[in-house]
Amino acid sequence: MIHRKSSSDLERMAAAGAIVAETLGVLAESVRPGMSTLDLDELAERHIRAAGGVPTFKGYRGFPGSICASPNDMIVHGIPSDDIILADGDILSIDVGVTRKGFVGDSAVTVPVGRVPEPTLSLLRACQASLAAAVEACQVGGHVGDIGFAVQSVVEGAGFAVVRDLVGHGVGRSMHEDPQVRNYGAAGTGQELKAGMTLAIEPMITAGSYEIRIAEDEWCIFTVDSSLAAHFEHTVAITDDGPRVLTRSAGTSIVDAQI
Repeated sequence: MIHRKSSSDLERMAAAGAIVAETLGVLAESVRPGMSTLDLDELAERHIRAAGGVPTFKGYRGFPGSICASPNDMIVHGIPSDDIILADGDILSIDVGVTRKGFVGDSAVTVPVGRVPEPTLSLLRACQASLAAAVEACQVGGHVGDIGFAVQSVVEGAGFAVVRDLVGHGVGRSMHEDPQVRNYGAAGTGQELKAGMTLAIEPMITAGSYEIRIAEDEWCIFTVDSSLAAHFEHTVAITDDGPRVLTRSAGTSIVDAQI
């Protein structure tokens, strides 16, 4: 069932989303070689709680972290650990969810660690550009398939692959609501987009195969061929005035910053 949000609901979601955006900004500025992903998790939790939010991911279906921190060939759902030490040339997907006053904001960015080769930066730029195209496809009267088509067109046009087995989703009072939002497909297909719908749109792409491998912990998801992966995400509201990105702070976001 799809839950459409009122204008007051959207303001509450935007308040949660602002904390997400601010947290991602703090984490992106803090990333450096030699630190652990657990260091980032602890920093995120302190910031989220100080801002009046609650880390949505912590305890969700038993997940132990406040953020998902996924390096290199790990696509998503990385469990923060003091055993995972970032190195020069790595990339890191940082996914943050915040609950505030009963509503959830969800956003992610993939950041370079230290000096990263140009081909790797091209992967990040393609993923970022596909998210921007997907947001523009969030128009009243359009369809969920328009979003996937936008992502796929940008990503495959740049020579990369779209992960098929992982999807975006509705979001609001719960972190995962209907509908599922695939990152591929045909325009004009799927659920019609209506004002008040709120979607977590999250392209997940790779430099190689789109097939995935799930780790023994049943959380961490890797590329099957160990190719690098990128992940960007925004929470977006469908409105009569066009798409409204709810995971920005003061009109800006690290997710949209030029790589």
